[in-house]
Amino acid sequence: MNILQPNNPTTRRQEQLLAFDRLLTIMDELREQCPWDKKQTIGSLRHLTIEETYELSDAIIENDLVEVKKELGDLMLHNVFYARIASENTIDASLRFDVADVLNGICDKLVRRHPHIYADAKADTVEEVKANWEQLKLKEGNKSVLGGVPKSLPALVKAMRVQEKARGAGFDWDEKSQVWAKVQEEMQELRAHFDAENGAITDQENAEKEFGDLLFSLVNFARFVDINPETALERTNKKFIKRFQYIEVQAEKNGKSLKDMTLSEMDVFWNEAKKME
Repeated sequence: MNILQPNNPTTRRQEQLLAFDRLLTIMDELREQCPWDKKQTIGSLRHLTIEETYELSDAIIENDLVEVKKELGDLMLHNVFYARIASENTIDASLRFDVADVLNGICDKLVRRHPHIYADAKADTVEEVKANWEQLKLKEGNKSVLGGVPKSLPALVKAMRVQEKARGAGFDWDEKSQVWAKVQEEMQELRAHFDAENGAITDQENAEKEFGDLLFSLVNFARFVDINPETALERTNKKFIKRFQYIEVQAEKNGKSLKDMTLSEMDVFWNEAKKME
């Protein structure tokens, strides 16, 4: 049954538990009987999980809830798969865990990280909750506020997370006007490494550093005006791809090749694509 019953939450919770039990049962059967599933390791699943995560991200960007549901299912399967493999650990029994251990672990952490709900701490605003969260992580053993930022995160996402965590520790600008002034300052420092006459870079190494500083400051400003820079850039990527592919289709319809067209000719189709949005 897949129709939500808001007026009967007890029945729906039982259906949710049964659905999860069904997934666990199927996972057990596949792990024991399917040649492909039997062969998988935690390491072999890693790249597939990354792919599934990006597919979920695409569905969210497109606001395609049908696909979001499907991709959440794929990731749920991966979570169960990892836990099943870990439960089979025969090399070191102390490292063995199953899905119950995983779920209890996250439940314990949520309770511990929300003392304003489950204890007597006070946090009436989002900022207070974030500040408490970071302080609790330090008490749990993190040596740095920034220690929890994954090293392999894409640079744009990492910049955003680093800044958010620094803010949680009280290290941040007071006003967005200050951040915008920093953006302008970094732009001027970048321009200082270009020859104004021909636009050539006069100092490649320092130009790259200043370009990085400019991007970092733009991410900072986006945070202050409630814009997610990763989402904003991805929407622009998709918009560019859609418009460019329209140029390709129209060029083919007119018997032309892009490499033989002038920029002015391509701009005609580009503007057509813009008007269709």
